[in-house]
Amino acid sequence: MDIPGLSMAMAQSRVQSDFSVAVLSKTMDDGKQLGEGMVKMLDAAAMERSVTPYLGGNIDMLV
Repeated sequence: MDIPGLSMAMAQSRVQSDFSVAVLSKTMDDGKQLGEGMVKMLDAAAMERSVTPYLGGNIDMLV
């Protein structure tokens, strides 16, 4: 049984696992920020509609 080799493999596996968790955490943080930005954008659009409800209700088309 190769104890030093097993130890190195386990350490490498742990480093890879820690890296994967860090990348996932960063991705989740980015997703949360994007979601918060979308909520703010939708709130701003709702505010615009409440101030000027007559805008954007009709579409003029010429075919």
